[in-house]
Amino acid sequence: MSDIRLKRAYDDPADNDGQRILVDAMWPRGVAKADAEIDEWLKALAPSADLRKWFGHDPEKWETFRRRYQDELACGEQAEAYERLRECYARGRVTLVFAAKDREHNNAVVLKQSLQAND
Repeated sequence: MSDIRLKRAYDDPADNDGQRILVDAMWPRGVAKADAEIDEWLKALAPSADLRKWFGHDPEKWETFRRRYQDELACGEQAEAYERLRECYARGRVTLVFAAKDREHNNAVVLKQSLQAND
């Protein structure tokens, strides 16, 4: 069982982060690539544009977002990217890096829960 951490792209990287994986479709605004210390950028893991816009980080829509996003992760490019994430997780500690301000309601949280549920 590996360790999964969540960290905003605006937080400083740490030596004990393990593999740092950006899970957003777009690079975080104002973050220099050299400073982010991202080991892998899995753009395809991000929720679809339609789902992201519908959700708008509204906590009242969280449970529905979570279910819809998990459904998306089972299809196409997202499924391939999720499998890549599972491979990284199997090798050791990973830190899922995201840009959202809301640390409790974002796609990285869903990814962490999903990986742990399938442990």
